[in-house]
Amino acid sequence: MNSNRCWGSPFSKAEIEQTLANKQLLTAELELSRVCDLRCIYCYASSGEKLKNELSFDEITAAVNQCRNLGARKIIILGGGEPMLYPRIMDVIRYIHDLGMEMELFSNGTRITPGIASELYALKVQPVIKFNSLDPATQDLLAGKKNAYKAIRLGLNNLLEAGYSNGDIPIGGQTIICRQNYSEIPEMWCWLRSRTIIPYFETITDQGRAKDHIELALSPEKISTLFDELSRIDREEFGIEWEPKPPVAAFSCKRHFYSCTITTTGDVIPCPGVDITAGNLRMGSLEEIINSSEVFQNLRSISQTITGPCKSCDLSAECYGCRGMAHHLNGDYLSSDPLCWRN
Repeated sequence: MNSNRCWGSPFSKAEIEQTLANKQLLTAELELSRVCDLRCIYCYASSGEKLKNELSFDEITAAVNQCRNLGARKIIILGGGEPMLYPRIMDVIRYIHDLGMEMELFSNGTRITPGIASELYALKVQPVIKFNSLDPATQDLLAGKKNAYKAIRLGLNNLLEAGYSNGDIPIGGQTIICRQNYSEIPEMWCWLRSRTIIPYFETITDQGRAKDHIELALSPEKISTLFDELSRIDREEFGIEWEPKPPVAAFSCKRHFYSCTITTTGDVIPCPGVDITAGNLRMGSLEEIINSSEVFQNLRSISQTITGPCKSCDLSAECYGCRGMAHHLNGDYLSSDPLCWRN
């Protein structure tokens, strides 16, 4: 790991500190529509159908411009639902590309044809594709739709064949760690690493459809055991060193120092997990909303405002746990991560 980089972040400590001092952004997460062709039983947004009053294309591009003017270098397209079902998704992607900004695209992969995959590669989009199981039945169960496994795998293969297998543009596989796929997680991790696909394996936030599916949940002890095993695999088989801690294996969440999320209806929230509205872009500028928000200011000063065992943890200089889990399980986004085994 580059010692000049913040652990688990693409940005250096100096870049993050400067961004905080200037009250700016480095990244922004953008939802486009709640429309989705799957019904994942853990979905944070309970996506499926379009919401009333979703942002227009012009409002979306205006939001991107505001992010860029605040210093954002990368737009992370979450979709809110499945972004490839947004009618003008490629127009959004081309617009961001023409501004000279980086892009990550979180997609279930079911709508990524060979032609779309080729254009995404040409535009240097960094895709992250759903990858919840190597077993078709388990993947279909978690996706809430029959034959989801086949469609997801086809989309991933289209991306790899379009050039992402070369390793010059990052591609990731996103996995929700749950009871149903727990035993196969190490095999999945190796499957991705051996294909130069970055594993993005995270614990479930207790929101959206996950609240109705308690059978997904794992204890902190089980998660700790799994993260230790994944860390060992990376160290011994791939030469990658990292300290196990939630909520994402091999990463530390730093987003609250330099990011925000813009929802499908224009609300500005700290992240999908901390879904506390600071304001709406139809009522004010992004800069005004962020800089006048108590929630954003508390999170940007999290090392001082966090409470409980997380505050005194020996990893507190590089980790603050999952703020979304604290928000939804404890009712306090500044409290300690309730699923961290270190608490």
